Amino acid sequence: MAFAVLGAVQITLIASITVITVALPAIQRDLRMDDAGMVLVTSAYGLAFGGLLLFGGRLSDSLGRRRVFVSGMAIFGLASAAAGLALWPGMLLIARCAQGIGAALAAPAAMALVSVVFPDPHRRGRAMALWGVLSSAGATAGTVLSGVVITWLPWRWVFLAPVVMSAVAVTAIARLFPADHPPVNRRIDWLGAVLATTGLAALSYGVQRSGWIFFGGVVLLVLFSLAERRSPAPLMPLPFLGGRALPLIAVTLCAGAMATAFFLLSLYLQQVRGLSPLQTSAAFLLPAPAIFASGPLAGRLITRLGTHRVLAIGLATAAAGLLLLSFLDVPYAGLLVFPFGAGLTFSAATLAATQDVRDDQTGLAGGLLNTAMEIGPPLGLAVLVSVATAYSHHPSSGDAFALRIAAAALLLTALLSAPKRRTT
Repeated sequence: MAFAVLGAVQITLIASITVITVALPAIQRDLRMDDAGMVLVTSAYGLAFGGLLLFGGRLSDSLGRRRVFVSGMAIFGLASAAAGLALWPGMLLIARCAQGIGAALAAPAAMALVSVVFPDPHRRGRAMALWGVLSSAGATAGTVLSGVVITWLPWRWVFLAPVVMSAVAVTAIARLFPADHPPVNRRIDWLGAVLATTGLAALSYGVQRSGWIFFGGVVLLVLFSLAERRSPAPLMPLPFLGGRALPLIAVTLCAGAMATAFFLLSLYLQQVRGLSPLQTSAAFLLPAPAIFASGPLAGRLITRLGTHRVLAIGLATAAAGLLLLSFLDVPYAGLLVFPFGAGLTFSAATLAATQDVRDDQTGLAGGLLNTAMEIGPPLGLAVLVSVATAYSHHPSSGDAFALRIAAAALLLTALLSAPKRRTT
């Protein structure tokens, strides 16, 4: 029961990124919003969510998982209600930012609570493998829900599910988990928190909107790494990355490839093939069985083959799926193969990133993993859409080339992830 609630929360938090995608034209008409306002509303949730995840993870370790989770979900639920009731653009923008703040507190704390549900390392490993596919399921659920709601109901109803999920989660978690023990260390690296938050937010926003803002984000993250070396209680101890760097890179690349592939395919199906928003949403239901099947399978494969070997298999399968998707006229085989490979990748990477983590660093591990997941889509969209445009002015040709470039990047990462054979 506890794991089901936590998993539903993770799906909801990720779905809230994409849940307004199909509803954007209706929102623009209703609130009389200009294009600049639409850009801000579209990115506000992701910027606040991605920028604050590291800080949210550290707060979870410092102040208590249940306390931070309940606080985050309460903020998320109230902000979702405010977004649904928004009467002017500024109100919706503030509500989406507040949603992201609540999500950044709740997501790493939820992942840390999984270790409380499954204290046995073997069962926890299988649970983490399943956890890895929940973000993919959330991204798909948000797109589908947006299309369904906007077909029959006003756009404001897209925020009902987050409100209900928040109320259920706050009530259930308060009953299912004991109160947190008094924190051993309340010291918080405020300088690191400011540098990491502003750096990640600038990086995510600048990669699509401004080269100067992107460069500023890079500078802030460099300053963050320097500050962490001198901090007595660092927000993210740099040695903690260690062997987790490659799994985190794999998550970033795969999340970026998935966001870009679904974005390009959504435009193609509606603008070239003439599908309605509802029909397009229905097409994105195809990956759901593959995504959910990949989690349990990854858990069994990891037991037999090892985490890094399954990570390499997942990346290679995802690369093959992108190649199939690049044939845009018949994308349906790719819609099955790519999400299956991505699910294996996310599951194996989640397990690799959370193995051998101290109890007081589980929130940090969750924050890092979610940050990698959030940075991937804006980076992938910015780079691959630019590649598609530069390659060809014909959308189908350029999009296919961009998907093949993404496939090559995943295949290269798969080769780097594969365990090296020992020579005697």
